[in-house]
Amino acid sequence: MNPIQDILDTYPLMILDGGFSSELERRGYDLNDPLWSAKVLIENPKVIGEVHADYLKAGADCVITASYQASYEGFMKRGLNQQQAHDLIQLSITIATTARDAFWANSANHDNRPKPLIAASVGPYGAYLADGSEYRGDYNLSESELSAFHKKRLQTLIDARPDILACETIPCLMEAKVLVELLKENPSSYCWLSFSAKDGLHISNGEKMTDCAKWLNTQEQVAAIGINCTAPKHIASLITEIRKNTDKPIIIYPNSGECYNPEEKTWDGNVAPLSYGERAHSWYKQGARIIGGCCRTTPEDIREISAWARNLQP
Repeated sequence: MNPIQDILDTYPLMILDGGFSSELERRGYDLNDPLWSAKVLIENPKVIGEVHADYLKAGADCVITASYQASYEGFMKRGLNQQQAHDLIQLSITIATTARDAFWANSANHDNRPKPLIAASVGPYGAYLADGSEYRGDYNLSESELSAFHKKRLQTLIDARPDILACETIPCLMEAKVLVELLKENPSSYCWLSFSAKDGLHISNGEKMTDCAKWLNTQEQVAAIGINCTAPKHIASLITEIRKNTDKPIIIYPNSGECYNPEEKTWDGNVAPLSYGERAHSWYKQGARIIGGCCRTTPEDIREISAWARNLQP
């Protein structure tokens, strides 16, 4: 059963959470590390649950797990064995599920909202490289090599039974195709597929957003198509490009508008003008039906979306 469609059949908008790694940094965690936010699964998993809880309180209908940069290869480079890597990848889902279930146990939180989903984050190969190539897609790998990287991790996440997979910040259509083909080994599972983009027409490696949407539109297990970790100034154009070739729900969760420096692992520049809630409302009016935030967005940004979204008519 498609969990996103289940929500959108009843509610006009599904609200995602916001930036995860940047929330950890705001709490004093140094993520200048090849494992990035995944290192917190090793060092302090409790704080991950606290971030999830804050987003749920802010109005998120879906929390994305801390598995974006969690991979067998990455953890084993840190000196862990395969079983330890397996357990940490699945721990990301356990933490999110526990936070969601604790939130939902209070019936006062049920008012005019769906039971929140758990989306298992599936980051691109570039996230494992930790060199910013998820914003370029220049891997120099074959489809079979990419498949070999993703296969075991994807199955490990599915075995932990999240509600949906979040295949996110994907920089090239080839990687999207690899993930969708692997998902077919689990025909009852669904994913959303969101790309990183370089401008209002093209994803990060230069392919046209319309071509990506056209291919994904034919894939039954893809529940939504969209964009994440991209500057807000490009989003309106990208929604238009996606809509040209799909009737699937459009998912949008851009960053704050700052630019990522992969060498320093810092963000530079200025945030986009207007409040995040105002911008999100314009994306909703344009046709996006799943909206949240990515890097450098906060629980307050999600609260701004919730403030108007809960008043929408079904």
